[in-house]
Amino acid sequence: MKEKIESLWAKNKGHVLIAGPCSAETEEQLMASVKAIAAEGIKVARAGVWKPRTRPNTFEGIGVPALEWIQNIKKEIDIQFAIEVATAQHVELALKHDIDVLWIGARTTVNPFTVQEIADALKGVDIPILIKNPINPDLALWIGAFERIANSGITKLGAIHRGFSSHRKTKYRNEPLWHIPIDLKRTFPDIPMIGDPSHIGGTRDLIESISQKALDLNYDGLMIEVHPDPDKAWSDAKQQITPARLKELLEVLQIRSATSDNVLFISKLEQLRNKIDESDHELIDVIRNRMDIVEEIGLYKKENNVAILQLDRWNEIIKSRGMWGKEVNLNSEFIEDIYKLIHAESIKKQTTISNGHKLSE
Repeated sequence: MKEKIESLWAKNKGHVLIAGPCSAETEEQLMASVKAIAAEGIKVARAGVWKPRTRPNTFEGIGVPALEWIQNIKKEIDIQFAIEVATAQHVELALKHDIDVLWIGARTTVNPFTVQEIADALKGVDIPILIKNPINPDLALWIGAFERIANSGITKLGAIHRGFSSHRKTKYRNEPLWHIPIDLKRTFPDIPMIGDPSHIGGTRDLIESISQKALDLNYDGLMIEVHPDPDKAWSDAKQQITPARLKELLEVLQIRSATSDNVLFISKLEQLRNKIDESDHELIDVIRNRMDIVEEIGLYKKENNVAILQLDRWNEIIKSRGMWGKEVNLNSEFIEDIYKLIHAESIKKQTTISNGHKLSE
């Protein structure tokens, strides 16, 4: 599958690169954008024709006239176009106007009914379809969207990682949560993974570091928002970059090999991985011992008719463990996330005990 989708696009340094403005605003703006990215050898342009916005009375895209601009531009410039579709009608209009690549956005991926309507509209055609991760960190929803589109007969599938909404305050517009796209890649290794640093970062100054991170994780390509005058863009101005900045990025981003033939490297890596395996065995033993204590506490609480959740104790744990981690140069948020998972399992075990069920059930 990967070979099929990549064969349709010229590659930059061996990877797919899609670039262009967040929104098609005017025909002149779109033409200027496409000319600039085409000059860098990019063969796939992106442009928002319909823009699903969070609130009404904001710019929601030009619509059909933008599709006509795209047709006119393709007559002058040898380039393909990728656009977002959010309804079955969008699909029909995009196909009517010879759009080359379609993507399903994050707000659409969350709704299985809408994804199914899009899948039904795609029956009988087989063009590349890219699916963005859902807004919330739900891998099952993302996988379900792929299954629905694949069931319609589409074989050229790809994923776009654009980050996830989060209640936590971070430097990102959408928190990357890199483990989720990695899990998708592990489940479907043949599906190309495209990183969307513009939407993950939300500001142009983060695009380089996020792009490099994606490439370091062996992503198959990037989608970057490029505008002739980003500060005057009609949508998402802060996360778009100029064509000149895109050129700089293409010069500094590093593409690293997936592996190495160096015998010494392979030998050393194997030694280090063996040490990781040993450490993980020890770590699992420690967690098992902790869970044994959790079970004892659960039984003791049941005997004394005490509630499972002790909020003061939990607040003490989450605060102190983060501090302990920081003292040994570990990221406190990382440690807190680990303990949140441990605590959730602890609550589950104690609930089972409190309800009188055997833990093996």
